[in-house]
Amino acid sequence: MELFRRFEAGRDSGTLELGHDFEAEPACSVVEVDGREEAHQRGKDMERSSAPQAEKRPKILIVEDDEKIARVLTLELDHEGFEVEVCADGAVAIERALKGPDLIILDLLLPRIDGLEVCRRVRRHSAVPIIMLTAKDAVPDRVSGLESGANDYLTKPFSIDELIARIRVQLRSHEPGPRILTAHDLELNRDTHEVRRAGNLIELTAKEFSLLEFLLMYPNKVHTRDEIFNSVWGSDFLGGSNLIDVYIRYLRNKVDDRAEHQLIQTVRGVGYALRV
Repeated sequence: MELFRRFEAGRDSGTLELGHDFEAEPACSVVEVDGREEAHQRGKDMERSSAPQAEKRPKILIVEDDEKIARVLTLELDHEGFEVEVCADGAVAIERALKGPDLIILDLLLPRIDGLEVCRRVRRHSAVPIIMLTAKDAVPDRVSGLESGANDYLTKPFSIDELIARIRVQLRSHEPGPRILTAHDLELNRDTHEVRRAGNLIELTAKEFSLLEFLLMYPNKVHTRDEIFNSVWGSDFLGGSNLIDVYIRYLRNKVDDRAEHQLIQTVRGVGYALRV
């Protein structure tokens, strides 16, 4: 007889309604069926011992000071095959973030150092994907989160299935590839987060770097504004704004300024391309 896992906090509906009124009931409980739990567990242990060694699991760092939310996330992500580490303090999070997790889930309201500052400091040294998961759902908060260097922004309450889908998207987009991207005399180094044009260092914000990296990954390809937004910002809450146009202008002013060959081109009625 198989064991059943009972996930509380809205697992059946796929949405975690987590807040101050969340019950102290265990987030995950094991139900014994017909007294078979012990035998079932022994069988599972035998299966694990005889099975070939599994591939290395992607490691996710959860930075969340709410123990109940952190516990549910840990159980769900472990169930999906991820290795999970949890910390509840902003200062500790910076230290852990620089030890090589594959992805970070980051709350904003943290002890000692808030999530925005954690994100900024991590971005100075690492391109690890960061998904902000927070109750702060106002548009200025989302903009600040993305501007600080986050790859994606999801608000509470949230769908656990959507969070897992976003995690997989970020991990796919950061799979190993060329570490240095070039076009004409432009060079972008993914490891050092440095950009140079004709040998001259160009200072970019985290989001400008991500936008340029995306364009360099697909040279000569024309991208629509929606395509750029979904790929670089990973969210759709500003889809009707001129945010893309503004950032393309910022990027042009830094990358193409005084250059004879203008790399970033506008394709009228369609979008933008980086022409080699």
